[in-house]
Amino acid sequence: MEYAIEMLNIRKEFPGIVANDNITIQLKKGEIHALLGENGAGKSTLMNVLFGLYQPEKGNIRVKGKNVKITNPNIANDLGIGMVHQHFMLVEPFTVTQNIVLGKEPTNKYGKIDITKARKEIQELSDRYGLKVDPDSKISDISVGMQQRVEILKTLYRGAEVLIFDEPTAVLTPQEISELMEIMRSLIKEGKSIILITHKLKEIMEVCDRCTVIRKGKGIGTVNVSETNAIELASLMVGREVNFKTEKKVAQPRNNVLEIKNLYVKDNRKVDLVKGLDLDVKAGEIVGIAGVDGNGQSELIEAITGLAKTSSGSIKINKKEISNLSPRKITESGIGHIPQDRHKYGLVLDYSVGENIVLQTYYKKPYSKAKVLNYKEVFRKAEKIVEEYDVRTPSVYTKARALSGGNQQKAIIGREVDRSPDLLIAAQPTRGLDVGAIEFIHKKLIEERDKGRAILLISFELDEIMNVSDRIAVMFDGKIVATLKPEETNEQELGLLMAGSRVKAGGVNNDF
Repeated sequence: MEYAIEMLNIRKEFPGIVANDNITIQLKKGEIHALLGENGAGKSTLMNVLFGLYQPEKGNIRVKGKNVKITNPNIANDLGIGMVHQHFMLVEPFTVTQNIVLGKEPTNKYGKIDITKARKEIQELSDRYGLKVDPDSKISDISVGMQQRVEILKTLYRGAEVLIFDEPTAVLTPQEISELMEIMRSLIKEGKSIILITHKLKEIMEVCDRCTVIRKGKGIGTVNVSETNAIELASLMVGREVNFKTEKKVAQPRNNVLEIKNLYVKDNRKVDLVKGLDLDVKAGEIVGIAGVDGNGQSELIEAITGLAKTSSGSIKINKKEISNLSPRKITESGIGHIPQDRHKYGLVLDYSVGENIVLQTYYKKPYSKAKVLNYKEVFRKAEKIVEEYDVRTPSVYTKARALSGGNQQKAIIGREVDRSPDLLIAAQPTRGLDVGAIEFIHKKLIEERDKGRAILLISFELDEIMNVSDRIAVMFDGKIVATLKPEETNEQELGLLMAGSRVKAGGVNNDF
């Protein structure tokens, strides 16, 4: 059989680590082939070798049966290989069209860039593949899901026959994920072939034909998706049985830790996105906020953590008003924050892993004395958290940007949970994590709950909200519109509430 792509016995090393150890993956023409593995298993590294960003120490790459040497992404593009990266490579002030043609600009007979021709080509590609992208929009003005479609168009514009998707659903809402699955199917119908880097088993079962599993840099094998199931794939990925249902005792909630009354918060355009919101979270319970992205969740988190000013209303921690205090004062009042955007708010990417782990406490003893950092204590603390949270890193001295997205997330979670704050705000805490890491993080959240901490969980994953929460608050149009117990509701009812419908016995009532 002639394969679209073959990567045979690939070995890739970095100082102190073998990222890919003799891995083979073969992509058939017209299939969606999953590359499955834990955070840090070597998935992205392997695909970066295929895309020419890294050079392997050993192994062969074949395209349509011919040996090739891919020394940079331009050669990959010339061979019909395109990559949609996990962290988008777009210029925000530029338009969609300008981003797509960057580096491959069409010119007219006078040698000037023909932006009209480019725009027409992009519109035709967008229509052909059902991407629904406006060529004239600025990147800074469109959603994350739409930005990803721009990345897909970039590869198609360059003539890609093979598309590599690197964790494409890590930053998407459930609706955007469904739309992306449809886009992938339409690409296959047009004769493309896809490699999907993921650790989301549900997506593999839904859309993939075959799956190659790698664990700790080694190839475990390739299976037909129709002949396996999510439980088997999870066991292959982590090397043990995974419990998909979080075991927990019944919560024993006590006093209110967080109390929010009639809160209003504006966005950058001075429009109210939190509108008279009331919410409380008690010691010893996990309150999950369910809602479609864009209904004020981000502004709520930013107001509680001091990243945004409130217009009016009250936010109290342990009866103490914290509205509009500085982030440091709010942190010191007993709040921990796992942010939904780990790069923007969670890490300083060019600091070491060790330095990032003490970002909230570096000015305190034993990490600082007379305003001088005690690096011995900093890295001692980091070693402890790296081990406890299984952060896969060559060392605590490695820059945070060198870690996989999932390992960056585990470092942040370790830092915040280790401080045992009275209130832990966990915003998308398992975004980008594999099933083994998700299981571990859920256990940690429940352990903190059982120690008497209050936990506010914000997640777009309804199964996570249902699985972990003791109470579920549904957020729509800047308000909490319903508070429910997980055992007394289901995903269908939550979905209707999230979409703005009242649910009553006997059916759905009028909109809010």
